[in-house]
Amino acid sequence: MKVNIIKFLGVVIIVTCLFTGCSRNPITGRNQLSLVSEGDVRTLALTQYKQVLDSAKVVKTGKNEEMVKRVGFKIAAAIAEYYKQIGQANELEGYAWEFNLIESKEVNAWCMPGGKVVVYTGLLPLTQNETALAIVLGHEITHAVAGHGRERMSQQMMAQQIGAIGDIALGNNPTAVNIFNQIYSPTASVGVLLPNSRKQEYEADHYGLIFAAIAGYNPQEAIAFWQRMSAMGGSKPPVILSDHPADADRIAKLQELMPEALKYYKPRK
Repeated sequence: MKVNIIKFLGVVIIVTCLFTGCSRNPITGRNQLSLVSEGDVRTLALTQYKQVLDSAKVVKTGKNEEMVKRVGFKIAAAIAEYYKQIGQANELEGYAWEFNLIESKEVNAWCMPGGKVVVYTGLLPLTQNETALAIVLGHEITHAVAGHGRERMSQQMMAQQIGAIGDIALGNNPTAVNIFNQIYSPTASVGVLLPNSRKQEYEADHYGLIFAAIAGYNPQEAIAFWQRMSAMGGSKPPVILSDHPADADRIAKLQELMPEALKYYKPRK
């Protein structure tokens, strides 16, 4: 029954895209369901980001805090360079990058719309080095700039039969805000209603490698990092692994993507 519902919703989304509700992603070229504006999502993201920082122990000094900001802004600059190269620099208008390190045992990092990024200290023993951190941030930031969260939100809105293009003042729609919180809340379980998540993960891996390489980080470090993450698996894997592709599949795909990423790689001086 669940499979039939998912197939039905998939058909509904395709039909919706044909008539009104899809936009072509300028980076991936893939059509994405888009029922909410980027501006509305960024506004909610900024509010929630501030709430997270207010309730957490933010690391404000030290080598790790400096590393997170250094790597983050290098990745942001690489993304700006890439978008400029392909004539899409305007897509990043309104991004105000922030990178914060939060004291927590959680093995995770995330990026909200508009460039609001958090890294948890529990991730750093797994990254082990600056290059691996760049791989993670490249991946997480790609989710934001590729509009993956907005796409997931639109899918859930479609499934719940709420809203349509032009019908939603996001901040005034409690159901829509609740969906936003489910998707973007750092404590939410990672996953999507429809089976697009693996495609999104592979897109984040693909362009995350490229962005890390442009920033001067060797993309080949991604293999060693995901091997370390795989070894952490078990019955309750880290949040960052939730609903991600199988480790072997991901590593195989990364190896397949590596020649392209290496074309962008120039070692840092």
